[in-house]
Amino acid sequence: MAIGNLAVLGAQWGDEGKGKIVDLLSPSFAVVARSQGGHNAGHTVLVNDDQFVLHLIPSGILHPSVVCVVGNGAVIDIAALFKEIDELSERGIAVDGRLFVSDRAHVILPYHRDVEAAAEASLGANRIGTTSRGIGPSYEDKVGRRGFRVSDLADRRDGSRFAETLKINVERRNRALGDNSLDWRAVREEVNTYWPRLLPFVADTSKLLHEMMCTGRPILFEGAQGAMLDIDHGSYPYVTSSNATIGGVCTGLGIGPGAVDGVLGIAKAYTTRVGAGPFPTELQGELGDQLRQSGSEFGASTGRPRRCGWFDAVSLRYSVRVNGIEGLAITKLDILDQFSEIQICSSYRVGDDVLKDPPANIDLFSECQPVYETFRGWRGEGVTAGVRQEADLPTAARRYLDGVEELVGVPISIISTGSDRDDTIVREESFLTRWLASRS
Repeated sequence: MAIGNLAVLGAQWGDEGKGKIVDLLSPSFAVVARSQGGHNAGHTVLVNDDQFVLHLIPSGILHPSVVCVVGNGAVIDIAALFKEIDELSERGIAVDGRLFVSDRAHVILPYHRDVEAAAEASLGANRIGTTSRGIGPSYEDKVGRRGFRVSDLADRRDGSRFAETLKINVERRNRALGDNSLDWRAVREEVNTYWPRLLPFVADTSKLLHEMMCTGRPILFEGAQGAMLDIDHGSYPYVTSSNATIGGVCTGLGIGPGAVDGVLGIAKAYTTRVGAGPFPTELQGELGDQLRQSGSEFGASTGRPRRCGWFDAVSLRYSVRVNGIEGLAITKLDILDQFSEIQICSSYRVGDDVLKDPPANIDLFSECQPVYETFRGWRGEGVTAGVRQEADLPTAARRYLDGVEELVGVPISIISTGSDRDDTIVREESFLTRWLASRS
């Protein structure tokens, strides 16, 4: 029986360790396809003490037999893409003939970055906390029908849609910022240098994926960010500009829902988020600093320190529901080795009300206080770091994982106990068995 296609999605506020899990699973698949987001999403993979940080290219690129796709739902900063390709090439990872970018993906241009930086600055204390890399404004132009898709870059002549719309967009930028520092012709010249090199990577990736499926080659669908940052289902307005949930896989790659045969959610053994917005389990002071330093919780793309807190089962249950998650991969369990007591948030309290789900209203969400269940830690009993057999985990660690499963409502399929590819426990009874059985 064919092993089918699997979606791997972030189930928290991003930064869950999707890169490692995708890298682990990639040998079971012919293709790894990314459906949304931009180069603000950093995926870190450690292979034999050699660290790779990928921003736009799927993590499957580290396996020479795997084809990688960046779908139409992503936004592409072409200069950043080339930089990533060059960095991989310098380290012996060839991408030619293995990397394809959708001809329908929208592109990020210099004025997108300018507009985003100015918009963030104007918000002052109410800023969202974006990376100011132009991702949001590029999606805004897409929805406003004034954006450019990769295929539009083929014709940059005077009178072309590209040239005429570019003039309008740059003029809009100059008015908004109150200066005339950007010339549309300079932007066009920049694009002129990109197109010849970009062309070999450009494809109708929806058709490519369809052909792969028709010939029985399985696909791993790789998400960026996490469910709580989804533009529709996340903690709006403190969210990303795309659909990081399962629906974004279909629209962002041009596949039907029936193409997804399973959904794996990725979550840390604790919780982090970057930028502003509600975070009920956030730990201030020494405990939060301890998690941040021990977990190296600094953005792979930006270096920004992440906010850290205890595991939030409320948001995880919500992610399970909106994504149809069948199993979880729990990462960074080893970071909890240092604690003698660990908390899991099982519900929220607002005044006299107890909430079992995250509220839609952002002001109400910001008022939520965590209701915790306390678990005994395993400090002094043993460590989980580097453990590769479930039976070797400390008893208290196994009880903690049982608590996560009970409170979230789905089984844990994978347990990550360190940064290295092999510091991983895959449960034999996991729903992933049919995929992992084919790993070479």
